[in-house]
Amino acid sequence: MDFGKFKYQQKKKLHKTHVHQTKLKEIRLRPKTGEHDIEFKINKARTFLGHKDKVTVSVIFRGREMAHIDEGQRIMRHVIEQLEEIAKVESSPQQTGRRLICTLAPK
Repeated sequence: MDFGKFKYQQKKKLHKTHVHQTKLKEIRLRPKTGEHDIEFKINKARTFLGHKDKVTVSVIFRGREMAHIDEGQRIMRHVIEQLEEIAKVESSPQQTGRRLICTLAPK
């Protein structure tokens, strides 16, 4: 047998045994984020979930935006609705300080 062919087959076997390591990706949004930008971030989250990675969605409030937490919750519900067919909510949206955080895992 050719040594080059042997090395190729060994490399191929090693590639088959590789297991994907689940990573935690983050999508950051703000209450003032535009509709198109939100859709763009949702599509990015779809690709992360397609690669079997978990996604953390964060809505960050700065300054006087803390008075409009309901707007951040509306954005969070919208993101969860858009991703519900390919992801499940691992931790429900909860507020910690100036952030509203939710974790999604692939189904």
